[in-house]
Amino acid sequence: MSRQHFIGALLCTIVLLPVAACSTVVSGAPVSVFDDPFSVAGMPATDGPSGLRPDPAEPSREVWNSDGGEIDKLAASAVSDIEEFWATAYRDAFEGEFKPVDELISWDAEGFGEEFCGLDTYGLVNAAFCKPDRTIGWDRGVLLPALRKANGDMGVAMVLAHEYGHSIQQQAKLVRRGTPTLVSEQQADCLAGTYMRWVAEGNSPRFTIDTGDGLNNLLAAVIAFRDPLLSEDDAQIGMDEHGSAFERVSAFQFGFTDGAAACAAIDVKEIGQRRGNLPVLLPEDQTGELPITADWVRSMVAALNILFKPSAPPRLSFDADSAADCPDARPSPPASFCPDTNTIVVDLAELDALGAQPEDEDPRGLAGGDNTAYSVLISRYMLALQHQRGLVLDNAEAALRTACLTGVATAKMTTPVSIPDGDTILLTAGDIDEAVSGILTNGLVASDVNGESVPSGFSRIDAFRAGILGDEDRCFKRFS
Repeated sequence: MSRQHFIGALLCTIVLLPVAACSTVVSGAPVSVFDDPFSVAGMPATDGPSGLRPDPAEPSREVWNSDGGEIDKLAASAVSDIEEFWATAYRDAFEGEFKPVDELISWDAEGFGEEFCGLDTYGLVNAAFCKPDRTIGWDRGVLLPALRKANGDMGVAMVLAHEYGHSIQQQAKLVRRGTPTLVSEQQADCLAGTYMRWVAEGNSPRFTIDTGDGLNNLLAAVIAFRDPLLSEDDAQIGMDEHGSAFERVSAFQFGFTDGAAACAAIDVKEIGQRRGNLPVLLPEDQTGELPITADWVRSMVAALNILFKPSAPPRLSFDADSAADCPDARPSPPASFCPDTNTIVVDLAELDALGAQPEDEDPRGLAGGDNTAYSVLISRYMLALQHQRGLVLDNAEAALRTACLTGVATAKMTTPVSIPDGDTILLTAGDIDEAVSGILTNGLVASDVNGESVPSGFSRIDAFRAGILGDEDRCFKRFS
């Protein structure tokens, strides 16, 4: 799995963001939108503007050491908005009265002579809540411009909502000395989600976000803040652990869907139950990358046959052009399922391209690798299982049911599966994050037999998580 370097390293949180770079563009079938898609956490899935409103309310907070520029004004607007939300929401969720942070501080990480929380800010490409001073600060020179370029105005607002979450958890006494970083970080992700729900509902006087592409871009920002991929011999894991992309997106979604009460429930026990047996570290001296070849595709399908024991296992074909001959389904390259012939058709070249690790960092910080591709293959196998049950395969329910069942299969394959030819299939640390990134960007794992998916990445990831944490029955009941 590719290593990323979005690491929390100072005080409650520090976000390190690489400057956006060119990424490898993977070709593939476009994902279309259903006429009647599922709602997003009880809200209609809509397209529209995201970011600062055309005539936003002025910031209510001043920024110390500001250069008076556009980035600092955007950050001040975000913090002002977040405080307006918590001024009402805090007393509904926690005891006592909300207290704003004492000061906002800006710096340029490429400049000299400034300090934040007792540290020299030269090279400090970060944003953070400083507990001793009760201040929030940010780098206006590198970090926030890169965030805005990658994820828009709401990417900046998301990071600051997360940092403000650390202030909220201190006030509400959700954390104390000795609370693991893993808990405090995911609580802050969750608290940021509660604010973003308020924005999505149209309550913010400064920002707006749609529940289609706007929320998808926000989830991409959350994924970017995942832990780097570490091996079992890496001593950095432990108290500095923040969580995988899957875990951090889950925490954000808990807050967005269920509010601040869900954030208070995040503790070591809850995270342990949610993580279960999912791998966190790579085995020593292993990359976790499985070559995308015809032999390994056959091995993956053989492993699925062992795990699910279908009465009529689907056939496998590498004749990519034959997908167009299916009488009852359109092609969905790089992997297609034809119900009429019970065949999974793989375009091996496209599958390999989809799973290739990009030469450059993804500009949005998303994960890439073998399971971005293999998860698509698994999803077509899940369509074959649904076909044997006589289920409809070409609607929105089928798309999300497929994502859910792919999550079930993914969780099963975190335990080694030995197949008759001697190969062993085992998904490792990073594979789930690669699947989540693919679900958000191309949607194929959460698509129906024609490759059509719902527009909301939030709903697609939510369905996948339901499978990771559940079983087949849960998927069939939830998406019936």
